Amino acid sequence: MEAERGLGHRKWWTPYLFLAPGLVMVTMFSLWPFVNTVILSFTDAQILRGGGFVGFDNYRRAFADSDFWVATGNSVLYLVVVVPCLVLLPLALAVLVQRQVPGIGFFRSAFYTPVIASAVVVGLIWQWVLRSDGLVNTLFQRLSIVSEPIPFLTDSTMLLVSAMIVTVWKGLGYYMVFYLAALGNVSPSLLEAAALDGAGPVRRFLSITVPQVKPMMLLVGTLSAISALRVFTEIYILGGESGGPGGGARTLPFLIRQVGLGFSGETGYAAAISILLFLLTLVFSLLGRRLSKGDES
Repeated sequence: MEAERGLGHRKWWTPYLFLAPGLVMVTMFSLWPFVNTVILSFTDAQILRGGGFVGFDNYRRAFADSDFWVATGNSVLYLVVVVPCLVLLPLALAVLVQRQVPGIGFFRSAFYTPVIASAVVVGLIWQWVLRSDGLVNTLFQRLSIVSEPIPFLTDSTMLLVSAMIVTVWKGLGYYMVFYLAALGNVSPSLLEAAALDGAGPVRRFLSITVPQVKPMMLLVGTLSAISALRVFTEIYILGGESGGPGGGARTLPFLIRQVGLGFSGETGYAAAISILLFLLTLVFSLLGRRLSKGDES
């Protein structure tokens, strides 16, 4: 009886014992930094000075700040352009490399190589490709396609487009792997039945393959949307510390870094912009989740 009572007691606290290390880590490195950022956003704190409570002043300042709206517009534009590319292009790439033919492993590895390269290395490579005396401009001028170098990195709009190209190029292989897993679950019997009914490759792809990989497309859309709203490295490497001419290519993470960095960095204001970026990301995440639920129902 005593042994059973002791066993019952251990069953009560044993699960919490196993959960404790994970809970401590999550609290230290995720929950507390988030709560601290929320508190900081209501202060006028700076890097070397603790701040006092200022209510919603930082948020009111953000809504009246033209730099904030430029950065928000760039982040949303980045999302609108990059997400469809990262949903559709990796799917097309996965369909191409899905077939088991000799040498296909080489192409799969080649497409995946940019994923394992660091964002800094990728940015430096594309900087060499896109600068005024880089590979693309030199080639275009020698072929007489353009007379003057295209300002890929010296014009705000072109810089933003160049950063989008780098993001899409780096993400193609990563999301291709997702789609390869999803395509492996498409029923071959359905494809064979459709072929016997006279459906061509395009009709089979649109009527059978796409509906069966749609949940994966929604997942890729949600993940790429979150990544697009957090983009920083591409803009920094290609455009420098200013974020392009006049800071015109800055995104929200870039603005947060600029506002909160340095001896006079306004950490309170930077925290407020961080919270607004979090809310924007949350909206798109919930939208993706809602679309997923609608698809399941």
